[in-house]
Amino acid sequence: MEAWIVFARGPLFRLCFSIMVLGLARVLWLTGIGIIEAYGRSDDRALAYREIFRQTLGWALPVGRAGRARPLYSLTSVLFHLGLLLVPLLLQAHVRLWQSVIGIAWPVLPAAAADGLTLLMLVTAVGLFAGRLADRRSRAISRLQDYVWPLLLAVPFVSGFACANLTLAPLTYQAGMLLHLLSADAVMFLLPFTKITHCVLQPLSQLVTAVAWKFVPEAGDRVAATLGFADRPSWAERSRLGGPHS
Repeated sequence: MEAWIVFARGPLFRLCFSIMVLGLARVLWLTGIGIIEAYGRSDDRALAYREIFRQTLGWALPVGRAGRARPLYSLTSVLFHLGLLLVPLLLQAHVRLWQSVIGIAWPVLPAAAADGLTLLMLVTAVGLFAGRLADRRSRAISRLQDYVWPLLLAVPFVSGFACANLTLAPLTYQAGMLLHLLSADAVMFLLPFTKITHCVLQPLSQLVTAVAWKFVPEAGDRVAATLGFADRPSWAERSRLGGPHS
């Protein structure tokens, strides 16, 4: 068992870390190329950079939108991501492991704070899974990985917390530590190939929308005319779905 732990903590960790970094770099590169190409094809190249920046911050820190729709689910998501990001990056044992690969270290979380964030992540992971399962609108747009990821991400947190805080028999501890390492390696390996790529794409999300969703000149007026709303301006803030005579 010890040999497997050494393998999972050493060569396998470095391999999965390299795949994660290179894979995410590839995703960023392709996204950047796509943005440049879309911008080059567009006739309308005016971009409201200040509004794009404001919208990007708004999606990264959805405090302003938390009370609009499903506020409890939004708050749960924010807390989930807080633990998900801080514990892997700032736990003392993790920082030593990162240092063994990239050669640099950084300040760590106090143990009590790391434990608290771990428990917070686990509770909110269950909450996200249950919230998605219980809401009809969420179920309608969910794929299998939307249900699997919160549970998969919880595995290294559960096993790591148990190994660090519970009194375990040696063989149980080794099995728990091996599960912790293998599940964390699996998460890193899968990151570039799944929806979790949003961890690096989120800062570009609003820019992609602003650049890519450009219509040909006067397209809005033509669509409005087709729908029977030719007498109304295409820039109206209120929805046109109230009907032509509303």
